[in-house]
Amino acid sequence: MSAMPVMIVVLCVMALAYRYYSAFLAARVAMLDDARPTPAVQRDDGHNFHPTNKWVLFGHHFAAISGAGPLIGPVLAAQFGYLPGLLWILIGVCLAGAVQDFLVLAASIRRGGRSLAQIAFSDIGPVAGTAATVAILFILVIALAGLGKVVVKALGGEEVSYKTGGVTLLQLPKGAILPVADHGVVALPAGTTLKWGTTDAAATDFRSMTFNEAFRLKLKADSTINFQEGVATYPAGAVRLVPGSSWGTFTIACTIPIALLVGLYMYKIRPGKVLEASLIGAALTLLATFLGGFVPGSPIEHWFNLQDKTVVWAMAVYGFIASVLPVWVLLCPRDYLSSFLKIGTIALLVGGCLIANPKLEAPAINHVFATGGPTVRGSIFPFLFITIMCGAISGFHALVSSGTTPKMIRREGDARVIGYGAMLIEGLVGCTAMVAAAALPVGDYYAMNTELGNVPRFHDRFVQIGAHLDNLPVYESRTQETLRGRTGGAVTLAVGMARIFDQATTPLIGSIERMWKYWYHFAIMFEALFILTTIDTGTRIGRFLLQEVMGRLHPRLGDTSSWTGSFLATGLIVAAWAYFINANSMAAIWPMFGVANQMLAVIALAVVSVFLVNEGRARYLWVTILPMLLVMTTTSTAAVEMLIGQWQGFVTQWHNTGSARNFGLMVNSAVQGLLIVLMLACTATIIWCGADKIRRSGALKHQPQPSQSS
Repeated sequence: MSAMPVMIVVLCVMALAYRYYSAFLAARVAMLDDARPTPAVQRDDGHNFHPTNKWVLFGHHFAAISGAGPLIGPVLAAQFGYLPGLLWILIGVCLAGAVQDFLVLAASIRRGGRSLAQIAFSDIGPVAGTAATVAILFILVIALAGLGKVVVKALGGEEVSYKTGGVTLLQLPKGAILPVADHGVVALPAGTTLKWGTTDAAATDFRSMTFNEAFRLKLKADSTINFQEGVATYPAGAVRLVPGSSWGTFTIACTIPIALLVGLYMYKIRPGKVLEASLIGAALTLLATFLGGFVPGSPIEHWFNLQDKTVVWAMAVYGFIASVLPVWVLLCPRDYLSSFLKIGTIALLVGGCLIANPKLEAPAINHVFATGGPTVRGSIFPFLFITIMCGAISGFHALVSSGTTPKMIRREGDARVIGYGAMLIEGLVGCTAMVAAAALPVGDYYAMNTELGNVPRFHDRFVQIGAHLDNLPVYESRTQETLRGRTGGAVTLAVGMARIFDQATTPLIGSIERMWKYWYHFAIMFEALFILTTIDTGTRIGRFLLQEVMGRLHPRLGDTSSWTGSFLATGLIVAAWAYFINANSMAAIWPMFGVANQMLAVIALAVVSVFLVNEGRARYLWVTILPMLLVMTTTSTAAVEMLIGQWQGFVTQWHNTGSARNFGLMVNSAVQGLLIVLMLACTATIIWCGADKIRRSGALKHQPQPSQSS
């Protein structure tokens, strides 16, 4: 199978869904009315409520909802093959995800710009409202942590430990000079081989993997490494030092002052000149990507070559500042600038797929890893549905649709293109991400998406599917980055995009290998912009929600224009998601993010269902109930399986509490398990209360007949 027919089918289905199904939802279900004043017009305060140009708001909304999910989820799910993921994205976005986003936005507009939790309070009752508030706060924190982890894996350096069990050896390539430890760090040349086997295994029975790039090994204090005839025992406690991406970090850092300039230009220097500001911002961002190529090897490299924990601190500072500033200063212009680049890049990628028409190297269904693998530890059902979230349906979107967007929308009619249309574009992002990942050679895909320390664990199955490093050394040379073991999906997608762009331009100008590094780092910048715009908006939404709760303790704390309440609420939200980023691996936090995110989608669809009944449109309940039942089934099944895994992890660490690390892992397993139980309990409470509200209303028995105007 090749990419061109896949993309044509995707585009046609989405065009039909927008033309007909969204029109039905707008006219019959939501009954949009441009004559009705919106909350942005009624409560314009220039800070949180602010009537905004439709396309600028579309940009903000799309940037806010399009985080890592539509990019990373499909890349990780390519482990199962490309067909299951593509079907789920295409069907899910048209009939579930876009429906949720649009109807939650319409409900919030009709309820004065209220949040999803406040709508639950007003339309269902205090019990459901309280459960929604608690669930949303916890889910939001987990979602932001999952998104932030992707940025950390793409930009931050890390330390990797190879734990193979038995005997582990390092063998130098022939003719290599014996390395010498310098301040406890040993530089090993390209071609070094890691071998492992049991203590009684013959040398010929050892398994091995060869590093195609030079790397540094940090030894434990008072530890040494001794090579005899080019072979040495792997030192206990030694870790591989993986450098961060100084180029990517520099480019992302530059987008912040660029966004501030765009905001000042649009609102103060040249008010209303949106196109001018867009062109200036896009040009400066492309310039920053180009200039980033001069950072590696320069005197300022150490400022941007950050370790993983430093990247977390930098994101925390940015998220805090973006959340407390007025929306027009940084949040809205940065999101608009990001969406300008995002949509443009996706258009280029779709065009690249149509021109290059790359072959999909991944199988339609990968039976070897159908029950779990290096990127997703669970089976296709139910873990496909929580791995691919934002591209098909995402509960986080309901927070944006009832958070910042309804406070800035000028006319109700704009909700169709902003709510339904933006989600369709996100579904298209998910499909192109799946194509980019599936077009990579299988061996290269798994080399990038398997944690370096876990390669021995999956070695036999890699051999079974014929996963060899076909081109990865070439990609590393062209991108000037270390690619192997860069899990999280961001690096894989960037390489896949660079490969498609290169193939698309080859017929016109021939292959220009030096362009690879620019294609790759532009893609990294593009992905990080997706994520950071979601983090800043999500933090702001969390601040609003937490201030609603704190306002019951003291009115000043609940005032969103109060610096005291804003600083306190923002600090608590940022501290919470930063904790989970530091405490969990990518393999642990992404499935938990998936469960949390999809549970929130169930909650959002349940609340909107009651809203429709209260508005006298119970005959259209099937629009929300059917997708709610599907997502509830898949997510609950995954949550139960994860609970079993968390319990087993807790018990294992309980029996191995001899070190502080084991105790910390035990606490982490307990916290994750309790959060999953809490999310399930809150979701069940809201569904029960919503169903009881509908039953007591008698709406299903005495539905009003459709009028000519409806």
